[in-house]
Amino acid sequence: MNYQQEYKRLITDNFEECRSDAASMRRRIEDSSAHYHGYTVHTLYIPKMYSPDDLTQLEAAAVTTHSILCKVIEEYLKNADYRALFGFDKRLEELILHKPMHSCTLPIARIDIFYDPETGGFKFCEFNTDGSSGMNEDRELNNAFAGSVTFQRFTQKHSVRRFELFDSWVEEFIKIYKTSPNAKDKPYVAIADFMSSASNEEFEEFRRAFGRAGIECEICDIYKLRREDGGLVSPSGNRIDAVYRRAVTCDIMENYEKVKPFINAYLNDEVVLIGDFRTQIAHNKLIFKILGDDMTRSFLTDKENAFISEHIPETHILTHDNIHRFNVIEDRLNWIVKPMDSYASKGVLAGIEAKDTEEWLHFLSKHMDTGYLLQRYITPYETENIDLVWDQKAEFRGFANITGLFVYRGKLRGIYSRIAKTGVISTQYSEMTLPTMIVD
Repeated sequence: MNYQQEYKRLITDNFEECRSDAASMRRRIEDSSAHYHGYTVHTLYIPKMYSPDDLTQLEAAAVTTHSILCKVIEEYLKNADYRALFGFDKRLEELILHKPMHSCTLPIARIDIFYDPETGGFKFCEFNTDGSSGMNEDRELNNAFAGSVTFQRFTQKHSVRRFELFDSWVEEFIKIYKTSPNAKDKPYVAIADFMSSASNEEFEEFRRAFGRAGIECEICDIYKLRREDGGLVSPSGNRIDAVYRRAVTCDIMENYEKVKPFINAYLNDEVVLIGDFRTQIAHNKLIFKILGDDMTRSFLTDKENAFISEHIPETHILTHDNIHRFNVIEDRLNWIVKPMDSYASKGVLAGIEAKDTEEWLHFLSKHMDTGYLLQRYITPYETENIDLVWDQKAEFRGFANITGLFVYRGKLRGIYSRIAKTGVISTQYSEMTLPTMIVD
């Protein structure tokens, strides 16, 4: 019996008790900081449990992926022909080519994969960089589960380890900062984002983590940063030494003129930016096509190229010719369409989610030749779970899974687990978060 089945048996043997326990869990979650844009994060009654063997495989995948992405970034910086594959506009290219005041190529990433623990196989979903989030959801849900009667019963027989995602990032952040010239022992740090769309509860926890490390930190709306006397200044009037950038690049480029103080401070080496704009090379979904390009294959090792071939879904530019070449209209259940540069599943539609061929064709026509990708749809691995926390009449059913690998300075530091009733796991459908733990 695996952990999932064992946990299910504990539920079925004590079902009425579990209903009451789930109701208590819900109250703990609602009273916590597990909120996103004003909504309480939803979860299920069985946590996400990985074995030490799973962790070993996921660590290897994370390290290899990070190494490949760093090689791609380095090639972009030195090879104009390779840069042309990405087609970034001149303003963004200028930001990417500007040498940052630290030596880390890719400071933070959340590598999302469709992982099958039964086989150890996986396919990539997307690469998130500076805007990577979900740390606070995992933390708060783990806290809520710690008080669960069923979870306590399970841990009487098993050793369970959760991930720490805040102090560990602060530790790596400071190491990166220390590689900059004239680094201070105690820098003033700003967490910068467009606060109208930010994860403020998560930022507050990061601010507290910086405080535990003896570092002053301020959460700043990127619109309100200003330049004074050759430096970047926070809304409270403090001169900023280092920025933890959470504002994603596409939002910055859309608001380029409005965030000029932030941009100019970076271009004039007035602040240490972690991460800098090189990370956009990995974040942009066009990377999925470029990783299979002959130019990329030429500087990767045979082992790395085999890794890419095994784990990258077939990817093409959404064009009229490709729609017909790959039979995308008639074979819609096997394709998904994504914008090259977006986040939070904005603008994504899978053929399996379109209500009919007419809706699918309309979506394809609307986004053809407008910076969208056509990608083979990957059927997520399913696990059985139950939604007792929010539905006391719920029954066991299958849920689709996606696994996020938090990589800090090239090291796997945690796992983010999401689940959904549908085959597309995103905030616009039925996405929920599970607390993740390693069970031994």
